[in-house]
Amino acid sequence: MEQKQFKAESKRLLDLMINSIYTHKEIFLRELISNASDAMDKLYYRALTENITGLSREDFSVRLSVDKDARTITIEDNGCGMTKEELENNLGTIARSGSLDFKGAAEKKDDIDIIGQFGVGFYSAFMIASKVTVYSKAYNSDQAWVWESEGADGYTIDTCDKTDHGTEIVLTVKEDTDEENYSEYLSDDRLQAIVRKYSDYIRYPIRMLVTRTVPKAGSEGETEEITAMETLNSMVPLWKKNRSEIKPEEYNQFYKEKFFDYEDPVRVIHSSTEGASTYNALLFIPSRPAYGYYTTEFQKGLQLYASGVMIMDKCADLLPDCFSFVRGLVDSQDLQLNISREMLQHDRQLKRIASRLEKKIRDELLSMLKNDREKYEQFFGNFGLQLKYGVYADFGMNKDKLQDLLLFRCTSNEKMVTLKEYVAAMKEDQPYIYYACGQNAAQIEKLPQTELLRDHGYEILCLTDDVDEFMMRTLMEYDGKEMRSVSSGDLGLSDEAAKKEELKKQDEANKEMFAAMVKALDGKVKQVRLSMRLKSHPACVTADGALSLDMEKVLNAMPNGQKVKAERVLELNGDHPVFEKLCVLQGSDPEKLGVYARVLYGQALLMAGLPLEDPAAFSADLCSLL
Repeated sequence: MEQKQFKAESKRLLDLMINSIYTHKEIFLRELISNASDAMDKLYYRALTENITGLSREDFSVRLSVDKDARTITIEDNGCGMTKEELENNLGTIARSGSLDFKGAAEKKDDIDIIGQFGVGFYSAFMIASKVTVYSKAYNSDQAWVWESEGADGYTIDTCDKTDHGTEIVLTVKEDTDEENYSEYLSDDRLQAIVRKYSDYIRYPIRMLVTRTVPKAGSEGETEEITAMETLNSMVPLWKKNRSEIKPEEYNQFYKEKFFDYEDPVRVIHSSTEGASTYNALLFIPSRPAYGYYTTEFQKGLQLYASGVMIMDKCADLLPDCFSFVRGLVDSQDLQLNISREMLQHDRQLKRIASRLEKKIRDELLSMLKNDREKYEQFFGNFGLQLKYGVYADFGMNKDKLQDLLLFRCTSNEKMVTLKEYVAAMKEDQPYIYYACGQNAAQIEKLPQTELLRDHGYEILCLTDDVDEFMMRTLMEYDGKEMRSVSSGDLGLSDEAAKKEELKKQDEANKEMFAAMVKALDGKVKQVRLSMRLKSHPACVTADGALSLDMEKVLNAMPNGQKVKAERVLELNGDHPVFEKLCVLQGSDPEKLGVYARVLYGQALLMAGLPLEDPAAFSADLCSLL
């Protein structure tokens, strides 16, 4: 028996492999099964290239077994096996990979799919094992070898007896500690769950002797234990089948089992792409938001597979935030794995896949919008808010991609409309796309600011979500038509110029009264002036400058946000009887004029859906007038 030190690197490097690279201890089984799959692929490749008879793919398998008394887990394959030299090169040198050396030679064979590229996965076994013993016999070799190590101190290598070619790895599981329950990996159920989670689509059967408790034949209520060899993995991924062979109910069942939903998805996207980026994608648009979707705790991402082995449960880089509701997976042979299967190189390949997926999702949503409007409106009710945030986020970088996916409620129209539909229905003389913010469409229709536009027969987009006005400011225009708030100083109406000149003269004539009202409002408004937009209402409140009243409301509601204040303006209707009363009070009762100013301002706030700053004072002013 030879006692050897690891050729490279050091205790520190092995300690890094065991304790730092991998996030979850359970992936040791994934790594060892992937190595076994590689070993069988190598032998199958030799059978193809060297015309070896008597070796077919159906002959290969991985076998698992557990000995709870001895605290061992055994992973065995009948692949190519290793010579003494290969054991030393592949296991005695940390970060050396036989799979990587072999990959170049096998690239041109479609049936060969080497999973591992870096010789680190094997050492993940030490996360749960105090000792690792490897028995291996190379194909067509007369001598078998045993490699054994208890960690960074080194390893031994010696001859052994082994009848068949292949490799058998025996893990002696660590004793439990206060912090770690290593015994969980000696449970048949736990190992089966790990296999199904990470290695369900390994192309070779993974078999295990499983003991089940079943009703005893011919007895009433008695049970017995039977042990049988069971295949744990399904082997053929649904996403690698032809779409024409898959029934809708198969997609739905797969989605519900894989992503723990009880409802069928609204849409299934099954994509196979070859060329610069070769991958399979199976994506689902849920029928409702996942639990906690609109919270900071929600984690987006797609499951990422490399040649059928799951390497990441939620790869966030594959989905833009605007499509974070999408669930599903991507399987690629081309991804470059760095050190472990959990650490991806953020290279062009991953970005290219993400870009194509984004376009595919958008195209699918546009198709649903065009061909199944009812279903799309249901989808938008659940996830429209996320699309709106996507328009506003990143300084509007994605607005052109998302604007045609938006739906809006209009005044005097029960149906939801797209921006394209709104513009197509605009009257010839309508200069802008008009919008108004409020709690709901019914409240928006009653806003004083909307009366004039509705008299012209112009539809107004009703914005009811906090992000809506930020989104509209980001969009700025659509199809050459500028977005314009109903509270804007300039509504672009044909008779506005002449009326504006007339109002300017009236403002000048009443400037003393307006100044007195501003003073009575004690800094609450920047200005009082006559309005061009009012018809039946006596007053409304608007804002000058870039910050609107709704934006002020949203920003001030944010936790730990800096308090902001829009430059408020009280606009008065010069044709309303109340204005005549104000003019009388200016000369006869300045104190009562102040009461009127406060009541009109409070009324305008309530109409706009804004809170009163001092409800008690407003009530007192109202009572004094009554």
